Amino acid sequence: MREELLQRIEKGTYQPGKAIPSTAMLSEDFGVSPITIKRAIRDLQALGLLTGIAGKGTFVKVQKRFLLELDAFSSPFSNATVKLLSVTRERITDPTMQVFKPPQNAVLCVRKIVLFGDDAPVMYDATYVSADLDEAIIDEFGERLVTEALRRHSIEVFSASQIIDAAPAAGQPAEVFGVPNGYPMLRRLYKVDTSNPDITIYGVIQAPFDRMACSLNVRASETLSIAGFERDTIRG
Repeated sequence: MREELLQRIEKGTYQPGKAIPSTAMLSEDFGVSPITIKRAIRDLQALGLLTGIAGKGTFVKVQKRFLLELDAFSSPFSNATVKLLSVTRERITDPTMQVFKPPQNAVLCVRKIVLFGDDAPVMYDATYVSADLDEAIIDEFGERLVTEALRRHSIEVFSASQIIDAAPAAGQPAEVFGVPNGYPMLRRLYKVDTSNPDITIYGVIQAPFDRMACSLNVRASETLSIAGFERDTIRG
């Protein structure tokens, strides 16, 4: 059943971005139980070929992967736009983020998504910043990426530490990308020190594993820092 559905996707019988027939229709079409259909669909969702949207059905995923350059720390998408989702006050509780030793008190959290040309979400970004930061800068965070907003206020990035990990989708990110809870997500966690010693930015960018990839270019004289441990780059 799974292979038959896969062939229909590959042959274009089921088009990218379009809904496939309902479980009931597929069950009748193939003469198998709805449970068998659901298992096949679940397997194809795990492979990143189908995505379920509550109340709408199951759709063939549009296969796009975006490359995010880690050393630039800015948007590599010339046609990208930013959509603000919320601004809240909360503590940084992510266990991986604790490597950066973030403040223990509640800070502002600006949540937004980066959209590409066809309004497809590329990245989900949660940015944590000091609650006493100028409101004009906070407003900028809702309209563009962090470093772009800071530079507009003459605040330059002094250094950026980053961690790449994977985690299951849950909550708002899963809803934004239309993936089920537990779907594997690629995450880039970051800490940004700026030319203003009172302003340090923390955050996490995430996207489904099949939608985003990261690249890193390191010169032989540079040093890599991995989860708090420094290791000299191997020469030659």
